[in-house]
Amino acid sequence: RRHTGADTMRTDPSTAEPAYRGDMQEEVRPFYRQLPKVELHAHLNGSISAQTMERLIALKPHLNIQHHMTAIQKGQHRTLAECFQVFKVIHQLIVTEEDLFTVTRDVIQEFAADGVKYLELRSTPREEKQAGLTKRKYVETVIAAIRQCKQEDLDIEVRFLLAIDRRNGPDVAMETEKMAEDFLLSSDGLVVGLDLSGDPTAGHGKDFLPVLQKAKSDGLKLALHLSEVPTQKEETELLLTLPPDRIGHGTFLHSDVGGSQALVDSVRKGNIPLELCLTSNVKGQTVASYEKHHFPYWYRLDHPCVLCTDDKGVFSTDLSQEYQLAATTFGLSQEAVWSLSEQAIDHSFAPYSLKQDLRQRWADLRPHVLNKVCL
Repeated sequence: RRHTGADTMRTDPSTAEPAYRGDMQEEVRPFYRQLPKVELHAHLNGSISAQTMERLIALKPHLNIQHHMTAIQKGQHRTLAECFQVFKVIHQLIVTEEDLFTVTRDVIQEFAADGVKYLELRSTPREEKQAGLTKRKYVETVIAAIRQCKQEDLDIEVRFLLAIDRRNGPDVAMETEKMAEDFLLSSDGLVVGLDLSGDPTAGHGKDFLPVLQKAKSDGLKLALHLSEVPTQKEETELLLTLPPDRIGHGTFLHSDVGGSQALVDSVRKGNIPLELCLTSNVKGQTVASYEKHHFPYWYRLDHPCVLCTDDKGVFSTDLSQEYQLAATTFGLSQEAVWSLSEQAIDHSFAPYSLKQDLRQRWADLRPHVLNKVCL
C-alpha cells in the first residue's frame, strides 16, 4: 500500500533513523546511496561541483579567480556570502559552448553516481556574444550533453526545463517561452517545461501571468518557485490560479510562517507537488534549522512532497544526503524513505511510458536495497 505521511511520522523505533544532531559532515550511509532517486529541482549552474569548477579555473588563468579558491574548497563549511561568491565565479567560468557542454555532462554524471535514475535540470538560456553563444545555442548545447550521456549508457534519464529569470522581465520571459515551445516539439521530448525563478523580490507574478498561461496552452509543464519569501502571499494566490504543475520551495505558504490557510487549501485542492530543498533553505537562511523546515507540515498532511537539492554544487550536498537528513531529522523509517523516493516518479514531467519503466526499476531494485526488516 501507499505509505502516508501520517503513518510514517510515527515510525517503529527499530526501523526509524536516529535523530539528526546537526552534523552536516556525517557520512551518508549506504542505504541512501543505493536508494534509487528522482531529482526534480536542480539548477544547472548551481549544481556544478567544486571539482568541475577547479578544472575550468585551471583552463582560464586569465580570469584571475584564484582568490576565490578558498570559498570553492570550503565545501559544506561555506557561509551564505561565500555561496553567493561561488555563484558569481560559475557565471564567469561558463562562457563557451564547450564550457557549457562540459559542466552539463559532469553534473549529469555526478547525479548518476549518486543513484539518481531520473533528473530534471533547469537553466536560464544565456547569451555570451564574444564567444558566439546565443540563447538558442545554449539550449542546444545542454541537449547535446544530455544525448551524449545517453550514448555513454549512463544509468539516468534526463529532461530539461528552460528557466525564466524574473529579473529579466516579461518580454524576455515571452522569448524564453517561445523557445521552449520550439524545443518541446523538436528535442525528442527532452525539453518538457518552464521554470520561473530568480530573485523573488524582482517584478511581480502578474507580469508573468500571460507568459505562463501561454506556456500551459502550448503544452509546457510549469514548475514555479512560489512563496520563497514571506512577502509573496498575493502573488502566490494569483499564480496558483494557473495552476502550476509543481511548486518550488513553498516555504511561506502556511499560516504559521506568514502564509494563509486559503493558500494551503488551494495547494491541497490542486494536489500540487512541492519540491523541497532542506539544505538550500537552511543555508539560504529562509528556514532557521533543519528541524524547523516545512517538510513535516506537508508530509503529515499526506501532500505530495519531493526531496531535491536545488544547487548541489554551491550548497555542497547531494540527493542521498538530503534523504538522510530528512530521515534522521524527522524520524522516517527506510520503508517511508523508499516510498518518498518512489512516489517522486509520479510527480515528474516524464511521459507515461518512462514513468512505467522507472516504477519497474524501483520494483527490481527494492529487494536489493531495502532492509529485510522493512519488507
